[in-house]
Amino acid sequence: MILAVLFANSEGNILVERFNGVPAEERLHWRSFLVKLGADNLKGVKNEELLVACHKSVYIVYTVLGDVSIYIVGKDEYDELALSEVIFVITSAVKDVCGKPPTERLFLDKYGRICLCLDEIVWKGYLENTEKERIKRMIRLRPPTEF
Repeated sequence: MILAVLFANSEGNILVERFNGVPAEERLHWRSFLVKLGADNLKGVKNEELLVACHKSVYIVYTVLGDVSIYIVGKDEYDELALSEVIFVITSAVKDVCGKPPTERLFLDKYGRICLCLDEIVWKGYLENTEKERIKRMIRLRPPTEF
């Protein structure tokens, strides 16, 4: 299961978060842990260079895209290899929505469309869609004409 998807700015403020199956009392711990992990390790990392960590039997894959840090937390069948596929789909979708690796301002300007993309990609803790064209069709808020 994909436990969390978080986007943070360079100062460590959370821009978007999606938790699945994580109790409310543990979410604060995860937020602060992931932001500290990024602050310690993401300095000087190139765009979309993946970093991997393991904490409490869960896997964490994280990267930088423009001015935004992206963290994906998973367990069980979502090991580091599966999470790297998830983060690849998410970074591709964000770049498509923004037109380039986003600055924080551009990310916030496109916030609604990015949230729609996230909802199409990860649904209730599982990877739902990976196809770029299908995701684009689904976020137009029209029913798909074919499957």
